[in-house]
Amino acid sequence: MARRPEPGPGTYAAAGVDRVPVARALAALLAGVRYRAPPASGRRRGEAGHYAGLLRIGRETLALTTDTVGTKSLLAQELGRWEEVGEDLVAVNVNDLAAVGARPAGFVDSLSLARPDPRQLAALGRGMDRGLRAARAHLLGGETAIVPEIVRGPDLGGTALGFFPAGRRPVTGDRLRAGDLLLGLAASGLHANGLTLARRIVRDRGIALNRPRPGATESIGREMLRPTRIYVAATEAVADDPGVTGFAHISGGGVRNLVRLNPSVGFDLDAVGPVPPLCAFLQEAGGVPLREMYQTFNMGIGFVVAVRPGAADRVRTRLGRVGYPDARPIGRVRAGRGVRIPPLGLSYLGYA
Repeated sequence: MARRPEPGPGTYAAAGVDRVPVARALAALLAGVRYRAPPASGRRRGEAGHYAGLLRIGRETLALTTDTVGTKSLLAQELGRWEEVGEDLVAVNVNDLAAVGARPAGFVDSLSLARPDPRQLAALGRGMDRGLRAARAHLLGGETAIVPEIVRGPDLGGTALGFFPAGRRPVTGDRLRAGDLLLGLAASGLHANGLTLARRIVRDRGIALNRPRPGATESIGREMLRPTRIYVAATEAVADDPGVTGFAHISGGGVRNLVRLNPSVGFDLDAVGPVPPLCAFLQEAGGVPLREMYQTFNMGIGFVVAVRPGAADRVRTRLGRVGYPDARPIGRVRAGRGVRIPPLGLSYLGYA
């Protein structure tokens, strides 16, 4: 059996997150879960791996998702700023609900800390409040565990529950077909993904977090910490439009997230736009291959709306009215599989 090549220095694997063994471990986990609940507990829609799990109970369908802010919490700790990751904590979850067209209803947090710090938790709470307001979701409770023997830095996660208003069907990507347009909505920054690699670059290159990069006015640390943009209002505005065929949250895994939408079709991104300045800075400073950049960071596109060509103008107008005037065509659905970026010569077969 051939050995895998050693990861290059400017890769996520070299920073400590190798996707191949992670994918294998996850497959082993799922293989161990063989139990299927009886119909009295509801009926699951779809398979694990989509943005949110769907459960049909009687006439209602519920959506459930869970996520963490990952190592962005370590950046927050280093900078002594917590409001931004509090907002992220809500955003990373409600955006996955939005990616199936669900309306967020409730959120619970799960915080694992080395010690209780009222000032830290107050700041986290203020950030969560901003996220909940943007998503129009209730805080239903949560768990704060003080576990100094388990965590060295804070581990911040949460779970969000969503539902489908009367008449709305889940938007799962099953209606996608070749020729559908892909509209990209801008990201607000790195969001909460790729921070392990970004922090590694900053550390190894001796870059000061409290100083701006060339051409910027705010510090590198503040740029990297900028909260995740919330896309709930966007999907609420267009989820009921018959011309909308899918949503994709571009989170960890970069453009490969499109495969999660529907692995039976292909996606061509022929107008991804210029590399965002912060990403370009990190790429140059860390010597990161372009292929790695697009499979690790969102590269300026935080969310994608797939539409029939004839509905594109109508959908863009609706998105503009609710605060997303930046929606623009970035590519098309095609026959085949995987994600391609033809102008850059990049292709990705799957999500893992």
